[in-house]
Amino acid sequence: MKSTSYYPVIMTADVQSTSDFYIGHFRFQALFKSDWYVHLQSTEDEHVTLAILDYRHATVPETHRAPASGLLLNFEVDDPDRLYADAQAAGLPILKPICDEAFGQRHFITADPNGVMIDIIKPIPPSGEFAALYEPTALPK
Repeated sequence: MKSTSYYPVIMTADVQSTSDFYIGHFRFQALFKSDWYVHLQSTEDEHVTLAILDYRHATVPETHRAPASGLLLNFEVDDPDRLYADAQAAGLPILKPICDEAFGQRHFITADPNGVMIDIIKPIPPSGEFAALYEPTALPK
């Protein structure tokens, strides 16, 4: 299978406020907007996209109509410290304060209005213990 695109779809009861959240805090823009679906694209990288869908819409199989839960979105960025300061200033929930992890990440975790966790990450060199677990071409520089 050759994929031409991949993006998560957050199913929610409030499409408008969820899309506004990602537009306002994470630099997305709406490429398509309706009352039941919004397709978002990063204003900084056209390959980073995200969709918001009303979970009650007929396009969703009835047996699976439920808001998103247990979801963690990872966004790799150049400057997590700046975004951490922005998130704090905006009053976003900080579920995990910014820190360096031995497995090779500097990150923090916040959440959107639906409780979907958002992990803002910058890859950093891992400790020796974790470096041994990486394929050599996947090691952060």
